[in-house]
Amino acid sequence: MLTVPVRQLGESERRAVERLLDLDPFAGAQVAERVTARGLAWWRAEGRVLGYGSRRNLESICWLGGNLTPVLATEPAVAAYADLLAGEERLCSSIVGRADAVLGLWDRLSAVWGPARDVRPNQPLLATESLPALRADPQVRLVRAGEIDRLFPAAVAMYTEEVGVSPLADDGGRGYRRRVTDLVRTGRAYARFIDGQVVFKAELAVVTRRTAQVQGVWVAPEWRGRGIASAAMAAVVRDALLRVAPTVSLYVNDFNLPARRVYERCGFRPVGTLATVLF
Repeated sequence: MLTVPVRQLGESERRAVERLLDLDPFAGAQVAERVTARGLAWWRAEGRVLGYGSRRNLESICWLGGNLTPVLATEPAVAAYADLLAGEERLCSSIVGRADAVLGLWDRLSAVWGPARDVRPNQPLLATESLPALRADPQVRLVRAGEIDRLFPAAVAMYTEEVGVSPLADDGGRGYRRRVTDLVRTGRAYARFIDGQVVFKAELAVVTRRTAQVQGVWVAPEWRGRGIASAAMAAVVRDALLRVAPTVSLYVNDFNLPARRVYERCGFRPVGTLATVLF
C-alpha cells in the first residue's frame, strides 16, 4: 500500500511547486512556464499538477495535460503517479521528462495506456550559459509578422519529420498555426531566408526566468550538409542569451549525430537525459 498518496495541487502550494521547479530548471522548464503563466488553479491551467509528498514536504510534481511530465520523480513517486494514472483514460499525447521517471512510468502504464507510437529512451538534455565561440550567421533573425505564411510550411515539415505525424491532421493545422503565430508575435521564432524561402528555422518554444529552451530546429533538406546549421544555431543562442534568459537549453535524439555535433560547436554541455513516449 502506498503510504504517501498523490494529490492534485492548488494555488496555495504554488511556492512549494516553484521551489521544486527551480531544482530542475531544464527538465522542468515546460512545466515552469505553464505554472508561471496560469498558476495552479484548475480552472485557469491547461492541465493538472499532481504532487507527491506531504504538505510540509512536497517531493515531486507531475504535470498532466497535453503531455505528461514528471519532475524530480523518485521511484516511489513514479509508482504512486502510475497507480493513480492507471485508473484514468489516457488523454495526453506524450510522456516526456527525465528518462528514469518517464521509462518507469511507461513500464507501469504501458499495459493500460499502450501501445505507444514511438519510445525514445535516450535524448541528451543540453544547456549553455556562454556566448558561442564561433561566428553567428548574421542572416538568421527573428521572423516578422508578415512572414508567417513563409514560415508555416517549414514548421509543418519540421514537425512531421520530427514527430512522425502531420500537425495538419486533427484540425487542418489551425491550432498549430496559432502556435506558430504566437511564437512570431512574442519574438521567439528565428529563420534564415534565401530567395524568400526558409532554409533554417528554430524557436524558443519554452521561456522561463531560468532558461530559454530551443525546439523546432530545422534545415531545409536541399541545404543540409552545406555547413549552415552551426552558424545559424550560434545566432539563435547568442540572441537568446543576450535578450531572453541566462541559459539556453534543448534536448536531442541520441541518434541525431549531425545535430549533436552542431550543438557541441555552439557550446552546449550535457545536463541530463530525457525520454519521450509518443502516442
